[in-house]
Amino acid sequence: MRSHTLSASNLDANFSRLCFSQSVKRSPPSKPSRFCVSFFQESFTVRSCFNLKIPRVNSQHCELCCRNRIVPVRLMGEDFDFSTDDWGESDGIIGYGDYGISSSEGEESDGETVLQPTSDVDLPTTKEKSYPADDSITVTAHRLTMLGRTRRRRKIRHGILNNIGLVTFSTLLLFLVDCCAWKVVRLPLAPFFMMRPFLISAVAVSCVGYVCVPLFRTLRLRSLIRREGPAQHSAKKGTPTMGGLYFIPIGVLVADSILGFSSVEVLGASVATLAFATIGFLDDLVSLKNNNRGLSAWIRILLEVAVGIWFSFWLNTTDISSPYSMKAVVPLPAPLGLVCLGRFYPILTCFCFTSMANGVNLTDGLDGLAGGTAALAFIGMSIAVLPICPDVAIFGASIAGACVGFLMHNRYRASIFMGDTGSLAIGGALASMAAVTGMFFPLFIASGIFVVEALSVVLQVSFFKASRKFVGNGQRLFRMAPFHHHLELCGLREPVIVAGAYIVSCILGLYAGYVGLISV
Repeated sequence: MRSHTLSASNLDANFSRLCFSQSVKRSPPSKPSRFCVSFFQESFTVRSCFNLKIPRVNSQHCELCCRNRIVPVRLMGEDFDFSTDDWGESDGIIGYGDYGISSSEGEESDGETVLQPTSDVDLPTTKEKSYPADDSITVTAHRLTMLGRTRRRRKIRHGILNNIGLVTFSTLLLFLVDCCAWKVVRLPLAPFFMMRPFLISAVAVSCVGYVCVPLFRTLRLRSLIRREGPAQHSAKKGTPTMGGLYFIPIGVLVADSILGFSSVEVLGASVATLAFATIGFLDDLVSLKNNNRGLSAWIRILLEVAVGIWFSFWLNTTDISSPYSMKAVVPLPAPLGLVCLGRFYPILTCFCFTSMANGVNLTDGLDGLAGGTAALAFIGMSIAVLPICPDVAIFGASIAGACVGFLMHNRYRASIFMGDTGSLAIGGALASMAAVTGMFFPLFIASGIFVVEALSVVLQVSFFKASRKFVGNGQRLFRMAPFHHHLELCGLREPVIVAGAYIVSCILGLYAGYVGLISV
């Protein structure tokens, strides 16, 4: 089998000519002494002792004709690699995008093979065509580096649209809440009470990200993709991770700074958030050193429960301001009203810390999914806790802004992942807001996406074990868990799944805020 590395025997050491033309009509050479590579806007043609040809759809194309030289062309993924070194005459395959071809025909074969590219090719501009012949190599090198960028821009466009919708909805909602907040709290509040921490955190995290993303790449804090995940996620291998190291501290610091480090409730929630970020940081470090095998599940759960127990003890021993003049109270909508849990309150607190942290961690599987849904959940919780503790509402708005700022780099296609450092911290922050105010019911509503993702994993594992025990072979409810991977394998594109999750989270966040307000 001969290789499609575009080689010919007895070729010289230099290029003979390089030209651009409007249309070229040449017959294949009778002897393997030269070859032509032509690039069309929607087609790709390679002519040598064998033909690789697609019908031309544009008369403008670039023809690269070479004599007496072995010139390999590699077309893999979205990159085009054109080099003249380290290629032998062994058998091989040329792939373009998701397509690959191989040939068993000899060098004297005149057969044709159709190759369908998966991306557009940038054509030389009018200015580039007018360059003198001496600059032709420079022009061609520049144009070859532009191959595949059109498709990449299209992919980025979907993430930008999702971000625009999320930021627009969040900003308008917070502005509306700030305008009506005095009616809810019955006290005068500062202008832009929730909008100010949201915008400050969003802008600060977005700007710091332009420094941290290349820094993390330099430090080789790169993610490893699980083999069990969808095959298309292998392209994300090597993306910097542990983004929670910079956006979580900024969100916490902005909230504490606005309140002058004087709010006991916000200080407690900040400590709990940073504690969960530390657990995630340890998990990420072990994962990087042990080939994507982090802390064992039991060790991580024990650490999360320990933080939950500490937070419950801190609540019992600290003077927390409450409009009910009592602790361990859960406000529920009428006709239930106030429910005093007593000794069950610490158990519920530990459960919320563990479930929220792991729920966000499971959701963090698509670009922008966990960050965007978390921002909307924080906004919903901020509205719900506003009548009970306005300081905690500022904390939630600040973390929501940090998540939005992080999305500027984590949107599709992501330049950085939050890692367990960010996902566990987000879950801890949401649970701490509920534990301080008793708003557990709005928490589970606003975090509906996280609840569904966690339940999908529990159901998948339980159904598989039960069916293997009673039927003999394991059956699965979903093609893959968590649920967003099931949707991927059903054919939905990643940005579509994320956009749908944003829409559902918007509705859940509004409803959670409404439930919190009527419960008080």
